[in-house]
Amino acid sequence: MPSRGRDVSKALDSRPPGGGRLSGIDSQEVIIVAGTLRNRPRLNILNNDGQPHPAENIAAILVLVSGLVSFVLGLVIRNSHTGPAAHIIATATGLAALLVGLYLQMVSSTRNQRVVIVAGIIAGFVGLAIGLSKGGFVG
Repeated sequence: MPSRGRDVSKALDSRPPGGGRLSGIDSQEVIIVAGTLRNRPRLNILNNDGQPHPAENIAAILVLVSGLVSFVLGLVIRNSHTGPAAHIIATATGLAALLVGLYLQMVSSTRNQRVVIVAGIIAGFVGLAIGLSKGGFVG
């Protein structure tokens, strides 16, 4: 069966001129992998819209941290006998994370901020609930 267009055996056996190297490059090959070249500065992970939101980012991270503190204290309260100070701290940080997180949810600009805020709200709510079940603000 005759091949159409070009001779396949010639294409397989032929080498580019210059011994297989690209023209103009003597001893180094340059390979650019897709996605490795950036023409713009790296964005913050919470600023995926390209705009800076430093106050909202800091507040979202603070909600997450205070929610996690409340959650961890709630687990400690639940599993061991602690004093009233731990109950009060878990309840207060959980309430703060919940209220501030709900406000930030309304004013947040990006989806990534909302994900961080909701994680903080949930953790703060669990810590608040456990703190309230063990005495809350009264201790």
